[in-house]
Amino acid sequence: MSTKTNDKIFIPYLLNIKQSDAEMLLSDHLEELRQRAFWSFIILASTVLMCVVSIKKIVKILQEPAMGIKFLQFAPGEYFFASIKVAIYSGLMLSSPFVIYQIMVFVLPGMTENERKVTLPVVLIAFSLFLSGVVFGYSSLVPTALNFFINYGSEVVEPFWSFEQYFEFILISLISTGLAFQLPVIQIMLGLLKIMSGQTMLSMWRYVIVVSTIIGAILTPSIDPLTQILMSSIIILLYFLGVSIVLLIEKIGKNI
Repeated sequence: MSTKTNDKIFIPYLLNIKQSDAEMLLSDHLEELRQRAFWSFIILASTVLMCVVSIKKIVKILQEPAMGIKFLQFAPGEYFFASIKVAIYSGLMLSSPFVIYQIMVFVLPGMTENERKVTLPVVLIAFSLFLSGVVFGYSSLVPTALNFFINYGSEVVEPFWSFEQYFEFILISLISTGLAFQLPVIQIMLGLLKIMSGQTMLSMWRYVIVVSTIIGAILTPSIDPLTQILMSSIIILLYFLGVSIVLLIEKIGKNI
């Protein structure tokens, strides 16, 4: 009788201990999340501030594809607000490796070993491809589009461009190409999740050509056909790169 009574008292006590431990673990996770979010914000704010201080150098770098075009300020404060926007975007891009690192350090302990093996390479590939897209946009896509616009009306009009509109064009172009370069990552995820095989992706190449033309027209901020063809061609190449990676992963998986 006393044993049953003790059990009745002891079992709720154990449950209370487990509950308090769980709450403590949850509070620890929340505290860690708060700290990582805090430091990510500090790094982001510091990077944006550094970009604001160095905004003239950044502006000169972004002006290089314009090939000597003169920029005008059509409204009071246009340069100021545009430069702040450029500084924020530049700060986001420069601080993104640290922010991604903080996210991964927080998330990875809760994953299994197999999930870690998949997640880390995918994140690294995605980030590398995004940077590659930005570099491609800056070095090839933007100069091609600007060259078309300059030459198209060179005999009729003198090009004087709005400072703010030019940098919006540059930023949209760079972000669009960076996002377009994420296509292989999407394909890899579809392959790893067994949603679509490499052979299925390969068999859809005709549709990909049509869709890439549409996507190229959407992602390209300019209306010139040369830039759209260039973007569409890159999307097609990226698609076949993704197919090759998925087929390679499937081959490795069969041999293991």
